[in-house]
Amino acid sequence: MTLEEQLKQKTYYKMFINEHEDIHPIRVLGEAFQEEAAKDLPNLSSIRFAQGEVYFHHKDYETAIFKWENITDELVPWAKKNTGDAYYELGLLSTAEDIYTAISSDNATLNTEVALQLFSLYIERGKTESAVATIKRTIAANPEYPNVTEIARTFFEEQQDWEHAVELAVSEAMRSEDPNWFHILNTYVDKGVTKGHAPSYFTPTLIRLFQLDKKKFEQLVSSLWQSYEHEESYFTWIREINQLLLQLDLERDDSWNELSKLYKAAYFDLIEGRYFIKMLQEFIPDMLTNWLRLADERNVVLASAAVLSWNELFPATISLSIVSEAEQLISITETDINELEESLALFDTIVDWAEAHDMGPNNRYKWLVEQLVDFDRQHLLITGLTGSGKSTFVNTVLGEDLQDSPTSSLVMFRDSDEEEIMEITDWQIASLEGFTEFQERMDRRRNALESIIEFKLPNEFMQKNKVTFIDTPGLKGNHNDRYEVLKNLQVADAVLFVLDGNSPFTDKERGALVQIQELAPDIPVHFLLSKMDTIVGEHEAVRIYEETKSSIHAIMPDASVFAFSSQYERGQQMRDIKEFIQSIKVTRNLEDKRLAKLLFFIRTTIASLLQKRIDVENQLVEAIRWNEDMYMKLNGAVNQLKDTEVQKIKTITKSYRMIRENIHKDMASTIPAMLKECSDLIKEDSNFSNIHLELNEEMNKRLQEYLEQTVMPKFYRSLQDWVGYSKEEFDQAQEFLNEMADGFNQMYGEEHLALACDFKVLDDWLRDTDRMTSRFQLESVNILLRRTPSQFLLKSAGKLFGAISQNKAMLYNKYKAFVENEDYSETIEEVSKQFFQPFELFEKSLERDVILFFKSPLRNLTTAVDEAKLGIESNQEQLNKMNTNPEMFRDPLTLFGVRLRQFEWMTVAGKGIQTVY
Repeated sequence: MTLEEQLKQKTYYKMFINEHEDIHPIRVLGEAFQEEAAKDLPNLSSIRFAQGEVYFHHKDYETAIFKWENITDELVPWAKKNTGDAYYELGLLSTAEDIYTAISSDNATLNTEVALQLFSLYIERGKTESAVATIKRTIAANPEYPNVTEIARTFFEEQQDWEHAVELAVSEAMRSEDPNWFHILNTYVDKGVTKGHAPSYFTPTLIRLFQLDKKKFEQLVSSLWQSYEHEESYFTWIREINQLLLQLDLERDDSWNELSKLYKAAYFDLIEGRYFIKMLQEFIPDMLTNWLRLADERNVVLASAAVLSWNELFPATISLSIVSEAEQLISITETDINELEESLALFDTIVDWAEAHDMGPNNRYKWLVEQLVDFDRQHLLITGLTGSGKSTFVNTVLGEDLQDSPTSSLVMFRDSDEEEIMEITDWQIASLEGFTEFQERMDRRRNALESIIEFKLPNEFMQKNKVTFIDTPGLKGNHNDRYEVLKNLQVADAVLFVLDGNSPFTDKERGALVQIQELAPDIPVHFLLSKMDTIVGEHEAVRIYEETKSSIHAIMPDASVFAFSSQYERGQQMRDIKEFIQSIKVTRNLEDKRLAKLLFFIRTTIASLLQKRIDVENQLVEAIRWNEDMYMKLNGAVNQLKDTEVQKIKTITKSYRMIRENIHKDMASTIPAMLKECSDLIKEDSNFSNIHLELNEEMNKRLQEYLEQTVMPKFYRSLQDWVGYSKEEFDQAQEFLNEMADGFNQMYGEEHLALACDFKVLDDWLRDTDRMTSRFQLESVNILLRRTPSQFLLKSAGKLFGAISQNKAMLYNKYKAFVENEDYSETIEEVSKQFFQPFELFEKSLERDVILFFKSPLRNLTTAVDEAKLGIESNQEQLNKMNTNPEMFRDPLTLFGVRLRQFEWMTVAGKGIQTVY
């Protein structure tokens, strides 16, 4: 054992034991001390040092400290370190720390041991930062020291200090090139504790590992890739790993299976439509370059196709050497990729993206694709000019009169256990209730070609022959009209073109055939010559058949021609039809041809979505313009309605007020005369002491009778007329509003706006006026009991002189003159106040009632104004969003096109099958 090992383990004392192992060390060292002390120049430090070790091992720490404090030779640094250890064991950690930190030595072992003791002390005292700093300095100074890095790793892991743990693993892996440290780093990555480090932090380590062990390099790259995949730093990682791999000497023969999978998954994820092309252009070329360099056998064709399709879209972004290599690899390498599955996955991705971006569910394309992957049946599309006999042929084959009128939509007839009729459009799939509703669909003309009818029914012929019939509307001479009929032509495996035997193969039919071949040059076309029973004479029928067949073969030598008549014997006719259909069925490369059609429909879907985006933008512009126009007109309507409301309030209130004023005028002219007539009640023999009371009572009585019997009936009739007049005013207003609503609803295209007024107001008025004019009770009016000077004198005179007969004549004349000449204006005013009080309250409510009459129309118009304003704002916001970020729609569709080209490179072009455009 070396001296340093003895000093580390405090076994220096064993140098003095030797042959005295059977004697206690204390005695041996004591004797040695006495022997050395007897010398002229004793050197007692080494013995004291050894004695201190023995005392330490026997836990006599104070004696050990005393011994070590008296060391004067080269063992002083170790003695100080041991002294610190003794204080440590005594629990005097602060003293121990002071001693440790004061030690200064050039001995690396001593310094490391002191640092490790300090490290443990700091942990015990909870001084984590000091412990971290100490262990890091120790590793930096003496990384080869036994177990020091393991101690540090264990500490960092216990503390879950992953930053320092990762830093340690990286630095030790780079320094030692020990596979274990690379493995430890990989476990940290798998734990997910390395995400906080920038991807570039690991680049030097990856380069070193690539040089040492390529498989472990791939493993670590895979782990890092997966750890960054869902982090914000993911794209930084992609850029970093791309640059790293471009620097490395990659060989495809090294079988980079994991990296190949990662590149495939990452590439397809990036071009799935969630990211803008501008961003992808920064790293996709490097990504494809690296993928091609390391792609395994299963992915080399896919990688090559990805390179070629991206290069088509963005020329010169990938080096020519990589493009050339991709072209060579794709031409000589076979692939076991499930082409149909991958293509369907792409189609589903496109459809899901479209639905998520409010561009419709695209049910028609979904249905068409479903028919393409139904390999158990072949699809025979039956077409021809209008009136050529298609329906008769279909009915004959199906054995039912299903087509008793010209077809307006594309109809697919297919066998099924039960009858079911579905109508498929881009926006919905609807079930038709039976044959009657099916016929209704066939009779319509508007938007009929926007839907497809799927007619499932139990049918032995279709079931046995594994065929479906697709019946089209009759073709017309117009090129565009024919295209609308034939736009779904690619779903067919073969075309059966029906010719009228009376005038076969006309110029119109030739034009239609040319268009069919332009739209689908890969789909075989065969012919059915119908209505042969209408041709007089068998010889003439044969001649027409042969001439037609010859004309057809002159331009379409592979086409078959079948003569058909609904009058032929059915059994033989059906056997001939079966034989004919079997002869024209596609028997070679059906799945490959269907795959080509599937890719065509994917391209068509992408194109339609691009057009939809344009249509959406145009619709938004039109919606904004329309809402702005409606907003202006609706605001004008609101103002007109408010003006009408104000005008009706004035008119109706004025009319009512005139009635009340006229009644008041009648009362003002009638009541004085009526009261003056009461003078007839005054007689010369009247009791003048209380005549004023009798007259006052009689006057009130006559007022009550007048108001109830004369005024009330007249007022009632006038108010009834007034309600009728008000109704005419309201009717005019309602008629005006009805015209307004009709005008707006025409613009809305539906019954959107209702402007019905509340005519219950009139019922309320009738009820209120009837109640107010049904009865009136006049409270007694003080007519002749007022305290006016003249009344006071008369009443006083009556009481004073009424008993004197000779004075009665004078009082009679005075009273009679008073009654006949009295000013009854105050009486009129008081009576009017009582009488008109409820009518005045009613008048005050008229404005509120007229407003209530117009409340619903005004509310509905105001709501419509708000809707138009909201329509302007929301559509403008969406339009701004589309115009600000046009790439939100354009880029995903462009990337879908890139994926489509990949499949075409891998499948259709690779197999020599013509791409369908």
